[in-house]
Amino acid sequence: MAQYCQDVEGLSVVSRRRVFDLTLCFQEGILLSGLLAVLLIASVLASLSLCLLDPAKRSVKSRVLLGAKLTLLLIAFGSSLSNLIFVLRSHQHVAILQWYILEPLAFFSALVFTFYHHTRVRMSSTTLLLFWPLYACALGIWVRSVLQEKAGDYRFLLILKGITALSGFASFLLECVGPEVGLLRDEKSLHESPLLTANIYNRWFFGWLTPLLAQGSSHYITEDDLPSLIPTDESEVLGHRLEAYLSKQYGVWSSLFLAYGGPFAVAVVLKTFQDSLAFAQPQLLRLLLAYISRYQSLRFSEGGRPNILEGFSYAVIMFVASVAQTVLLNAYFQRTFETGMRVRAGLVTAIFSKALVLSNDEKSRSTGDITNLMSVDATRLQDLCTYAIIAFSGPFQITLAFISLYNLIGWACFVGVAIMVGSMPLTTAIARALKRMQEQQMKNRDERTRLMSELLSNIKSIKLYAWESAFVKRIMEVRNDRELRMLKKIGLLNSFSMTLWSGIPLLVAFSSLATAAWTSSTPLTADIIFPCISLFMLLQFPLAMLSNVLSSIIESMVSVKRLSDFFAASELQPDARELVHKPNLEIGDEVLSISNAEFCWDSKQVVPTLENIDLVSRKGQLTAVMGRVGAGKTSLLSAIIGDMTRNEGKVKLYGSVSYAPQNPWIMSATVRDNIIFNHVYDEEFYTQVIEACALSPDLALLPQGDLTEVGEKGITLSGGQRARISLARAVYARADLVLLDDVLAAVDSHVARHVFDRVIGPNGLLASHARILVTNSIAFVSQFQQIVFIRRGIITECGSYEALMQNTDSDICKLVRGHGTGSASGSSTPFISSGSVTPTEDVAVVIEDTSSERAEAISEKLITRVNFPRAVLAPPKPVRAANSAGLSTEHREKGRVKGKVYTEYMAAASRLGFATYIAFTTLQQLAVLLSNLTLRAWAEHNSEIGSNYGMGKYLAIYGAFTLGSTLIGGAARIVIWVYCSLRSSERLHHSMLSALMNAPLSFFELTPTGRTLNLFSRDLYVVDQLLARYIENVVRTGLVCLSILVVIGVSFPPFLISVIPLGWFYMRVMNYYLSTSRELKRLDAVSKSPIFAWFSESLAGVSTIRSFNQQAIFIKANQRHIDRNQICYLPSISVNRWLSIRLEIVGAVIIFLVATLAMVALSTTGVDAGLVGLVLSYAMNATSSLNWVVRSASDVEQNIVSVERILHQIEVAPEAPQYIPETKPVADWPSAGKIEFRNYSTRYRPELDLVLKDIALEIEPKEKVGICGRTGAGKSSLLLALFRIIEGVEGSIIIDGVDISKIGLHDLRSSISIVPQTPDLFEGSLRLNIDPIEKYSDAEIWVALEQAHLKDYVQSLPQGLDAPVREGGQSLSSGQRQLLCFARALLRKSKILVLDEATSAVDLDTDKAIQEIIRGPAFEDVTILTIAHRLNTIMGGTHILVMSDGKVAEFEPPQALLTRPSSIFYSLAKEAGLA
Repeated sequence: MAQYCQDVEGLSVVSRRRVFDLTLCFQEGILLSGLLAVLLIASVLASLSLCLLDPAKRSVKSRVLLGAKLTLLLIAFGSSLSNLIFVLRSHQHVAILQWYILEPLAFFSALVFTFYHHTRVRMSSTTLLLFWPLYACALGIWVRSVLQEKAGDYRFLLILKGITALSGFASFLLECVGPEVGLLRDEKSLHESPLLTANIYNRWFFGWLTPLLAQGSSHYITEDDLPSLIPTDESEVLGHRLEAYLSKQYGVWSSLFLAYGGPFAVAVVLKTFQDSLAFAQPQLLRLLLAYISRYQSLRFSEGGRPNILEGFSYAVIMFVASVAQTVLLNAYFQRTFETGMRVRAGLVTAIFSKALVLSNDEKSRSTGDITNLMSVDATRLQDLCTYAIIAFSGPFQITLAFISLYNLIGWACFVGVAIMVGSMPLTTAIARALKRMQEQQMKNRDERTRLMSELLSNIKSIKLYAWESAFVKRIMEVRNDRELRMLKKIGLLNSFSMTLWSGIPLLVAFSSLATAAWTSSTPLTADIIFPCISLFMLLQFPLAMLSNVLSSIIESMVSVKRLSDFFAASELQPDARELVHKPNLEIGDEVLSISNAEFCWDSKQVVPTLENIDLVSRKGQLTAVMGRVGAGKTSLLSAIIGDMTRNEGKVKLYGSVSYAPQNPWIMSATVRDNIIFNHVYDEEFYTQVIEACALSPDLALLPQGDLTEVGEKGITLSGGQRARISLARAVYARADLVLLDDVLAAVDSHVARHVFDRVIGPNGLLASHARILVTNSIAFVSQFQQIVFIRRGIITECGSYEALMQNTDSDICKLVRGHGTGSASGSSTPFISSGSVTPTEDVAVVIEDTSSERAEAISEKLITRVNFPRAVLAPPKPVRAANSAGLSTEHREKGRVKGKVYTEYMAAASRLGFATYIAFTTLQQLAVLLSNLTLRAWAEHNSEIGSNYGMGKYLAIYGAFTLGSTLIGGAARIVIWVYCSLRSSERLHHSMLSALMNAPLSFFELTPTGRTLNLFSRDLYVVDQLLARYIENVVRTGLVCLSILVVIGVSFPPFLISVIPLGWFYMRVMNYYLSTSRELKRLDAVSKSPIFAWFSESLAGVSTIRSFNQQAIFIKANQRHIDRNQICYLPSISVNRWLSIRLEIVGAVIIFLVATLAMVALSTTGVDAGLVGLVLSYAMNATSSLNWVVRSASDVEQNIVSVERILHQIEVAPEAPQYIPETKPVADWPSAGKIEFRNYSTRYRPELDLVLKDIALEIEPKEKVGICGRTGAGKSSLLLALFRIIEGVEGSIIIDGVDISKIGLHDLRSSISIVPQTPDLFEGSLRLNIDPIEKYSDAEIWVALEQAHLKDYVQSLPQGLDAPVREGGQSLSSGQRQLLCFARALLRKSKILVLDEATSAVDLDTDKAIQEIIRGPAFEDVTILTIAHRLNTIMGGTHILVMSDGKVAEFEPPQALLTRPSSIFYSLAKEAGLA
């Protein structure tokens, strides 16, 4: 390049002839030519690749815009070409001719590139947008040099250059608009991510968010206002990427990095540049201060003064460096947050997919544990992504700081290094201790979440048995004795750690300056001290963050270990069954073939659960599976659907499977969605299924028919309705093999017959399918083509009814002969539910008005179409499809968080504590300011005397202030982190748990478990560990900002004028931001709940999902919930960047103003460097402090939403008091057991109809009353009224002379025993399940077990009463669970016993034995109310109460009713074959 330079100064960089300028050759040959060369190469390459693409659709406005851009570029090209011609023709002397040749070439390539880019790409060209501003700046410098050097010679050239620059800059402004301007948006692009069309500046300054923030300032943001994700950020894509690496046996760390590490690596590069710029600022400050000192000393000398422009240039460079640093920092943050978002989405997707294939060996993992992996561990790794780079950046910053310090004070800085290295072992020890504590805390939190999950699942039983205090005690033990105690230790250690980290830089500063002053002969003046202090301040951040990041990495390592264990967990045996696709199966073809197979639940099990199993099921064949409680009937169906491990033999399936489990799994969706179960809606067949399953009358009375939401686990439905919906789902699927597990158990005899005839039997809808029905009933035994009898896991008998009946020794023959063919219609099944049967219960099937003609008509309709087309899976819903609202929409506040929330939180945390904290923090800031003023005085003193003499006094004062500020800061942290935070955590949790336990049962019916669990996990975690930290940040940074304004205002009063416009801008941006970010955070919180709910709901129904082979559909739905949350989450983090970049630019403007004011003061009145140093070091701190105030205020407001949600939960209207001391009944109440209903009426909720109407009854002591009636007649409502689960509207219920509405609920419920239809069991020992309040002795428990026919079973267990029970009692069969609940009632020995289908899931022999106990001496003095579908169980009672439509229809002895053929009871008994 040197040989082309025609200027006398040559190719050197700095001009010798002009003050503070560059040489013309350097400008034209390097700066300007370099930019043009990049433009030329980029334009040519891009044009070549773009010309191969098809042109995109463009609007008229866009085409006009393109024309304008091309015209302007043509003008620029023309003037540039004219420039070249003029130079060549006039032989004008120029520094570098090549620049004049290169410019028109580059502009022509830009013209062609602009055409192709505008017509083929969706966003503005980054190349052009970056080129024009840089070229304009370089041209400006060139113009100044030319004007100084030879203005006259260059006049014509300057005019042409001006035209080039203006037309180029105009084309730059048009380029900012974007090619898709004026394009009409279709439905698809309406929610499209603006990132797809945002230009480089919009991305850098987050301008793509401004329209959303504008909306947010005018109205409340809703989900519909938010843009969609870019396709690569959808959870399906993210999940596949992670699963692909996990499947290749990479570890969790490696898989995460390989899947999502690209943008993270870019963020590392951005952070490195940002750090370098951050440490360039003190060097620029040093140059500026040195310049001020030089100017001040030469101020009055003639001609020797430096150029004032040099000082202003330093101010401009500091401003530009500050803005560049801000852009880099925010780009880095955005990438890390996005990576965190991807990590969470990928992990949640992978966890969900894995959970669907976990083997039974992993059943020890409760739903709560798996939910915690998703809610806590995945979130923890997401948080790590945000700050993990500090682990690399921190040491880099520390290194840069010490290099800079070495340049300033020489070897003295290594005293500081020694102190830092010396502190490392201590910080490592603290980090290790924190890791151990965090691991333990995770276990504590898991334990509490599991207990909460169990409490919510079994809330109905807990309320009926009055066990609230026992469960609260268990939760409070974990919370207070373990969790809060550990939280206190963590808080103290964190306070000490943070005090240490903030104190070390101050100690380093003190020791380094003291050593430098002691050893160096050079006086420590302002241009050394203040850059040093600036560097020490910069050191504070990486050091403080390093400790946080270390603890975050430690927490993440714990989480990764847990995740690795989970991903390595054993999966279901993939070859447990062989699936053979046979499209055209004929009647009689094999659908299922099991030969000599052996199955076990646990791969480590020594004795198999099922052995020597040989079974064939054919198309069109109906098979019954019978056996005693716990014999292995349900296990056989589980083996067929692939849930068990096959050790030997073969299982072949020749088609699809549908399954109706014993405990119906009902989703929180509409009735229709539950039945069609992700299949395409076929109205004709659906209607027939509804009729066949006897659901039509139920649906007719539901508020929205089959589009009524049924709530979590179907809690608004009665047991019979749930069973029939589950059956309808199995029928609708039209599978080749239909597995039905005791589906007739929960329905009345007439309904059972209807369902059997219309669905299961030889003429039913499923007649042409293979059916396997597990049953305890012998009502339809003669209609089975094949009967299988299982005893202790072995098929002892298998054959047709006729063949088995001929063998008088067969179990089937004995069973039928012993109980009579018509003795029962079916047994009732337990339904795991957490709520009471609500009004839809009185809507179920009423067949009494259904004439036999109608029944025949239905039957004919069913027979007309036997072969319906196969069910087809429906396409997945779009991401924005309306979620099932559930029974209640989650509460979401709008607008500003109310002041009441803050005051309530402060009251919970202690107002005195807060006041003390604020006082301490104010004192700390005062100490810091005084220490800086001491340094200024010392610098001035050294400048005056020209040495470091007299330093002792200044160092002593400085040391005292810094030590004081550190210790006061430590005390402040302990006050807020340990005292205030712990107090609020304890009080809010206690209040929330109390409110939850006192909430009526209807609250639990309407509120999904996931929503409540979210409050007790995520929201409580915020109160425990985050909120106090954010409040501390707000107070501290707020006071820092105040001290900055005071220092600058006092030093440079003119600066105060700029405070008004800057303050206005600051407040405007802040309000703009807060109104939107607040709503976005709320949307994010609310959209998280469906992920939790879907997760726990799907885990509960995993067997059903697998049997229908719908894993992929549920994974897809889970991804939809995640995407929906990400749509809310991405803007909620991006608005922080939008704010940050604007506020940091305010900070940069403050630096620029202070530096400019200093220059003005210097050139007019003079100014001392010490003052400028003090003010500028404060101003440089303003950039981050101003940002942190709003960020911290926003963090507080966004996280105080958790307190808002907790307070909303605390305010839930409670049920009646547990205890009323004034009306407490006597200790032995009820002593007789007399029950009176006096004109009693009630309803479930105020807006609903009466379910019991004017009930007038008198039940004498010791009477055994059987309650019956059609499904939904009000039988269960009567029992709920007795326990005051629903409160009376009129009339009263009197027990032994006491009006039950006047006494406490605990006194009432603990005095009556119940065996509910839903046997709720908890994780723990058998003893704990029978006696949760630990009131009875082992001897009493054994007696109760013996009476409940469970003694032999419990004795056979290795640990006896201490044998573990899995979550939900999964380790016991349904019959055993019901018997266990029976043992609870036997243990209580109360005078009133309520049996609600108590023995419905047990076999007939066990049922018979239990009936004998109930009628025996043990219950002679007890009043017993029994609801039964098996009428034979209530025939021996003293009275029969027949309910109809919520009224007492009949109340007489059974014999009297049976003699009257007109009675309802007679018709019921006749249907059951008992009359």
